[in-house]
Amino acid sequence: MTAQGPHAASSTDVPRRNWAGNVRYAAKAFHRPTSVDDLRRLVAGSSRIRAVGSGHSFNSLGDTDGDLVSLAGLPPVVEVDHERGQVTVSAAMRYGDLARQLHTQGYALANLASLPHISVAGAVATATHGSGQSHGNLASAVAGLELVTADGDLLRVDRETDRFAGMVVGLGALGLVTRVTLDVVPTFTLRQYVRLDLDRAALDEALGSAYSVSVFTDFRTPRLREVWRKQLADQPPPPADWLGTTAADQPRHPVLGMPPENCTPQLGEAGPWQERLPHFKLGFTPSSGDELQSEYHVARAVAADALAALDDVAELIAPVLLVSELRTVAADELWLSPNYRRDSFVLHFTWVDDTRAVLPVVAAVEERLAPFAPRPHWGKVFVTDPAELATRYPRHPDFATLLTDLDPKAKFHTEALAHYFPR
Repeated sequence: MTAQGPHAASSTDVPRRNWAGNVRYAAKAFHRPTSVDDLRRLVAGSSRIRAVGSGHSFNSLGDTDGDLVSLAGLPPVVEVDHERGQVTVSAAMRYGDLARQLHTQGYALANLASLPHISVAGAVATATHGSGQSHGNLASAVAGLELVTADGDLLRVDRETDRFAGMVVGLGALGLVTRVTLDVVPTFTLRQYVRLDLDRAALDEALGSAYSVSVFTDFRTPRLREVWRKQLADQPPPPADWLGTTAADQPRHPVLGMPPENCTPQLGEAGPWQERLPHFKLGFTPSSGDELQSEYHVARAVAADALAALDDVAELIAPVLLVSELRTVAADELWLSPNYRRDSFVLHFTWVDDTRAVLPVVAAVEERLAPFAPRPHWGKVFVTDPAELATRYPRHPDFATLLTDLDPKAKFHTEALAHYFPR
């Protein structure tokens, strides 16, 4: 049964496909409420409902056969709590828009993802991250949540709330998040340098060499093509012979052949944190897809071995790969975070837009990484067996109980979610 009434009218402003275009949403109705009260009525009157953010997910985990809701119509909120060092924001706000406002008030987020166009609630719900061995994923900065529960009630929780660590990375399955409270730090300035042709033996040292580091490769040669070092502005630039690499003499794009104008400034030019931590500028609109993505988190200590394990399937990977990014993320306590109690090395794959060609390669990658107990990013393409995936999350049973307690009628459950958390 789909919710009806003046506050539940269909809206053409709600996307019908995900960002990549590989998932067409199966919802019977699409909604864009303009107040929390409208949203509460909508949730209370629906039998199946989900929220959609920026759509930067590459699987159907967030799809539903009921009502699909965009929260972008809710009033924008940016409320800084100077005493607590926190900011409360509307769930649908993009990180790039929030970052600009924080910077003008002298604050920053400790970390950002490579794309500033993603929504706060969506990124948090799937434990999306940036890079940096001392920085947790974006969800680790969450100090509080406000969400509409299955019966339409408004629930506010924080770090003092029982099972809060299970609610933050909630996969959209516990309710519709309306506001998120995040920790902030004083604003800071970074410089970005790109170095070329890194020897694999120096990978670990490179990953720990700056505030945030990303390493790009294409699996066509043993060496690693580029290192993007985002360092604090008051630190000296890397020496000319840094780890045997050479300095890029012009701006680069992670994908060969793509225009670097879309990327954040490089060549050591100092700038505010929000204009250096992402790889891409907020001022341009990302394409509507033409790619698929997969991502796996393993223990940081096994980085070299995990990467080497893929050598046997490099000839399979390269033909369907646009670029691979290697990163680090600090451990956290969030139940469904891929970084739960494990400092992580992350292998990210941006594939060509061809599901049929990519899926066998994804399976081959997962087979080679299996000895390292990889945890896939919840919002990307993966084929991990559900029973095996459950063993990689010690709090998997606790989250399953939390799902039943907060959503006893499975209002927020989806077919894809049921694959990993049967109801």
